[in-house]
Amino acid sequence: MATPIGNLGDISPRSRLALIEADIWVVEDTRISSKLGHVLEVKKPMRVANDHTDDYKLNQILDEIEAGRTAAVLTDGGAPGVSDPGSRLADLAHERGIEVDAIPGPSAPITAIMLSGYYAQRFAFLGFLGRTKGAMRKELAQYVDSPYTLVLFESPHRFRNLLEVTAEVLGFRRYAICREITKLNQQVFRSTLPIIPNEDEVPGKGEFTIVVEGHRRSPQDAEHAKLDFE
Repeated sequence: MATPIGNLGDISPRSRLALIEADIWVVEDTRISSKLGHVLEVKKPMRVANDHTDDYKLNQILDEIEAGRTAAVLTDGGAPGVSDPGSRLADLAHERGIEVDAIPGPSAPITAIMLSGYYAQRFAFLGFLGRTKGAMRKELAQYVDSPYTLVLFESPHRFRNLLEVTAEVLGFRRYAICREITKLNQQVFRSTLPIIPNEDEVPGKGEFTIVVEGHRRSPQDAEHAKLDFE
């Protein structure tokens, strides 16, 4: 199930009920999920399933489920399997014939698209790009002429570097920095590449989701993007 990405008030009644009724919680980090349990006034046995959990331990969790226990799978925030652990456990469950259900809810990529105001009938979620500039260029190059709006994650210490490489590869593009989504200090900064905000405009603190508008195909659209930059 998807859990709040910042504001705990975003948890749905259906998610709340499922967490209360579950026999065990399968979590990314017990410390984070314990805070959610405290808010819900619920305490459940927890099993850890993160990027470092091997299939042997995942199958032990599935053994419990096959024995009749119901498990709620949640990450530190957002949807399991979307740049978060969870997909491998669900995959193994399907292979063993165990029923898998999903409860929708908060999602940083979708929320960032909503905040950006950019057209995204088609979009590509790229998550975190490679660490080197060369890796970034390679991943972005395939979208030079693409109408797909791009959604990326980046750390507060590297987001300017990401924007520099994106400007180098994609050229004039409108973009939005969505920082601390749903939290008290939420910020949406919109501009046009290659303009990059300074520290006063966008502090290097918090969690960043960046939305880059897709390539504009018509001459009128291209001219509009250029005027935005100027």
